Amino acid sequence: MSQATYVKLWADTQRELDIMLQREREEFLQPVEDREKVMKMLATAYIQYLEIFRKLEEAHDHLIHQQKRAAVRQVLDGVIGRILEIKKEMVALEKSECHHMDDILMDLQRVPEDIDIPIPKYFIKENLSILQDREKFLDEILLNAGLLEQEPVTAMTLEEGIKVVQVAERARQGRARAAFMKRIYLEEKRQSQKEAQEMGKNPDDAATCIQKVWRGYRQRKETEKLREEEMVFLGMSLPPDLEAMSSLQIGAGKANVLQGEVQEREEPSFRQELRQTEGSHIKETLQDQISQCFIECRHITGRFPDYPPENTGGSKAIFIEKHPEQVAEELAAKREAEKKEKEKNGKEEKERPAVKKPPKVGKQGSKAPGKRRIPELERDQTPDRTIDSLYQELAEAGLLIKVKNVNLSDYIGYYDCLRNIPRQAGAQPMPSIPEVRQLVALYGILPLGSQTVHENAPLVKSLLLAGPAGVGKKMLVHAICTETGANLFNLTPSNIVGKYPGRDGLLMMFHMILKVGKELQPSVVWIGGTERLYSKGTPKGEEEVNAKRLARMLPPFLRALKPKDRVLLVGTTARPFDANPGPFCKVFQKIILIPKPDYLTRCALWKHYILQSGGALTKLMNLNCLAHVSDGFTQGHIVDTVQTVLSELRLLQMPRKPLRTAEFVTSLARHDPVYKEEEETFQAWYAKTPLGKAWSAALAAKEAEKGKKGKGKK
Repeated sequence: MSQATYVKLWADTQRELDIMLQREREEFLQPVEDREKVMKMLATAYIQYLEIFRKLEEAHDHLIHQQKRAAVRQVLDGVIGRILEIKKEMVALEKSECHHMDDILMDLQRVPEDIDIPIPKYFIKENLSILQDREKFLDEILLNAGLLEQEPVTAMTLEEGIKVVQVAERARQGRARAAFMKRIYLEEKRQSQKEAQEMGKNPDDAATCIQKVWRGYRQRKETEKLREEEMVFLGMSLPPDLEAMSSLQIGAGKANVLQGEVQEREEPSFRQELRQTEGSHIKETLQDQISQCFIECRHITGRFPDYPPENTGGSKAIFIEKHPEQVAEELAAKREAEKKEKEKNGKEEKERPAVKKPPKVGKQGSKAPGKRRIPELERDQTPDRTIDSLYQELAEAGLLIKVKNVNLSDYIGYYDCLRNIPRQAGAQPMPSIPEVRQLVALYGILPLGSQTVHENAPLVKSLLLAGPAGVGKKMLVHAICTETGANLFNLTPSNIVGKYPGRDGLLMMFHMILKVGKELQPSVVWIGGTERLYSKGTPKGEEEVNAKRLARMLPPFLRALKPKDRVLLVGTTARPFDANPGPFCKVFQKIILIPKPDYLTRCALWKHYILQSGGALTKLMNLNCLAHVSDGFTQGHIVDTVQTVLSELRLLQMPRKPLRTAEFVTSLARHDPVYKEEEETFQAWYAKTPLGKAWSAALAAKEAEKGKKGKGKK
């Protein structure tokens, strides 16, 4: 589409945003006591803001004009911040991370996919060159340290060389013999055609031949059409309209690549041309305006004003539109502040000789006033070292690891229409896989991707992903880093054994991570198996002792993170019920419970991973049967099963031996599923978290209120 189309999209979306803001001023400022009505207002605003967010992101991604992109970017960051604020209000109102919005989606004529969180592409595009250089630097460090696996290159022996030459020579001889036989065949065919022409042919025989060829062609086309309709009906291939859409998407991707090249090529040339043509004129104009401002201030105050320092903007502060009277008031206020500061310093100097002896150490309540103590983690313990040297040391120690290229959309899952039945029965609402994607995007990706959003939106410093083994917790951690271009620090207890021993070593490790993470933000600090940090028993062995020390360092580490620091602590656990719930839940602000996949998700997973691994779906493959049989198994079990079955040898045999359902069932039976008892244990643990307790208290209060109303009616 043309640039005018996206400019029009931007203008229409801006009008929708203005209408939304006006409606919020009218509705949200009026007090409402009905919780359901408030929740409906918030959910409606949340869905509409998501639609505005999606349109603005599309316009920003396709616009080439840099000033327009900057204007759209400011509005986009504001909309993201407002979405996070509304989400916080919805969680505080419902005491749950999952919300029932099906009725509101129907009223707004939307589908459940419309509440998926889009990931802005500028998170990566604006820093693409920096991220690529950093990735090359990390690969070089890991390769030199022997931590990066490289394909081994082995020298060929004499026997292997002779064997390769023999194979090549036999292949050459075979090709030469095939060409010779082809020449003989063509010569015989030419001779037979010549004899046939001499003898002549019957017209009826020619008509019969033509009819035979045409009927065969028509029947093959009809059979192919019926086969395609059957495959579409079974869900094994896409309808023609969707295939056309996919081709359009490929074309749009190529257009995006060309557009990015145009942007990279035009932006520097435009700036350079502007500097050459208008640079001297703009410089003279600014100098004249600065001189005029200084002369006017001198006429009013009697002296030239001080030149603005660099931290206040330098000469940029002069061009703020101010009247001379306002400038005079600012100068008077500045002089008054200087007088007060001098008087204060004089009083302190007079009072200082009165203190003759310092207070004794043993007495309480006689502490001398002094400067605020700087926490240990915030002190610069490596002032003489560069960020690159600290980065290299952390990478060589295995604490800074390479991020796997995984997007959040690769975490496959579909909406289940039956997911709200337990909610209506009063049970604790558990998130579905699409809701897990939304929560990870809201609490992890959007704040880390934008500095403006992170500083102004509700601050989330820590996030916990809990769920059975194999549900994709580690994949989500890598997806957060991939979507935002973040560094990934691995502080799993098993990974730090023998590294930076003792309290001083652990303190130095956290200081280096904090320093590098803040300087090269965004950054993610990942701790796997977090239940071992807060285990209930006494520590046994070096690994458990290190885990306990690591747990004691996390609160000061989180306190050292400020709103301007885009650093996120992410924990993953498969057995959260083994940990002490008190300190465990205090460290992590947000807790996301990840469920096992449902039927629709399992169908999609089987199809996706079989095709991705090189397999082919035939009539002998029953995906519905596989989805039913794999009930209770996780995504990791399905991936492992597919990789085990589709080996290199099996892929070579596939043309003459198609895949069968029984092959996958046999391999799947070797894994242990997630039983109902384990699932109930997770739900019972989640009920003990702060949000789970708040949900239970709100439910008890609602039931008590219903009981009082029932007694009043009697």
